[in-house]
Amino acid sequence: MDQAIGIIIAVPIYIVLIWNYFNPREGMLFGQRWKYKEEPDFTDEALWFTRFASVIGLFFITIVLVSIIFDPLYGMLLIIGLFLYILYSLLRFRRKVLDEE
Repeated sequence: MDQAIGIIIAVPIYIVLIWNYFNPREGMLFGQRWKYKEEPDFTDEALWFTRFASVIGLFFITIVLVSIIFDPLYGMLLIIGLFLYILYSLLRFRRKVLDEE
């Protein structure tokens, strides 16, 4: 029963995070558009960070669901994958920033 409730709650969050990954500009303006007279221009770093946060959210929700539904060992493997993804993404972003200077 708890697993079904977790899945029902996770599905809309998954949808929003996937939408936010593919449309980071719209995701950043979601609920905030009324503050601006014109559409703001976001930097590439801000768009990258929005995508990065969406992937982290997807990883986190997946870790929680897999740990609840299956063996917690699979959740631990996903946590290792999450840390590797964070490390890889931050190193790639650092290289990009340093190349621009």
